[in-house]
Amino acid sequence: MSSAAENTSKKTTKVTIPHTVEQGTTITGVLEQVAPEEPSQGRRIALILHGAMGHKDYLFQKRLAQRLPIDSFRFDFRGNHETPGIWKYGHFLDDVADLEIVVAYLQKEYGYVIDMLVGHSRGSVVSLLWICKHRDGDAKTVRRYVNVSGRYRMTKVYDDMNANKEQLERQGFIERRATVARKPFVARITKEDYDSFASVDTSIAWTQFPASIDVLTLHGLRDAVVPPYDAFIFGRIYGARSPGTHTLRYVEEADHNFTGMPDEVNDTILEWMAQQERNELTTGLWHTGLRNKL
Repeated sequence: MSSAAENTSKKTTKVTIPHTVEQGTTITGVLEQVAPEEPSQGRRIALILHGAMGHKDYLFQKRLAQRLPIDSFRFDFRGNHETPGIWKYGHFLDDVADLEIVVAYLQKEYGYVIDMLVGHSRGSVVSLLWICKHRDGDAKTVRRYVNVSGRYRMTKVYDDMNANKEQLERQGFIERRATVARKPFVARITKEDYDSFASVDTSIAWTQFPASIDVLTLHGLRDAVVPPYDAFIFGRIYGARSPGTHTLRYVEEADHNFTGMPDEVNDTILEWMAQQERNELTTGLWHTGLRNKL
């Protein structure tokens, strides 16, 4: 079911999707349509995926959805904000399952074709896993993928665990506090959670990521959560493919969330998309007349 409201020239619709794995749960998301009066059958859509302890409207995501020149859908993963369930630090495959349900719904109910995935942090890893898993199916239509603050070396998460080893040994979990959608949120992370997180195999990107997809990687040099070197590794992986390209942009003053810098993300994504439409993309470091800087 859905409720709709007009947002400038776009139509913004809140959508609830019945969960086909976890009974009694619905995935809550927001559909932005550029031309709502036109049929959606066969139209291309972008999916925007949030990171850990985040939600569909935080950081740059909502503004990006409003500015994209194509339709988009952003949603809360299980246990986050408006989607019920148990929040989990590991268990990335649960998020992949949520994404599969979203894709199936958008295809069946609207006739959409998946064109683009934009993932921040955990959402970027989920995008990678989904694309590789469905490279010969639903992901065959994907032309572009944006990797914002994405992690490659999953075992580096043990650095965080070891830095909080005393707390983990004392109480059996590490506590994380955050404000999610203006509400306090407390997460408890166990040793098993770290093990589940670290077990995710991102190396499949070397052999299973489609050669045709253009990739943009954005990473802040002040990222204290995911080392900026991970972006360099992704550059090696995605830059070795053809005809797909890889564009790497480091932002000197940006942290993991690009705090206070949403336009650094959104402007770059929009210009990169425009370059793709003009067939101007080449593999390498970011360059554009928009800023005249790397």
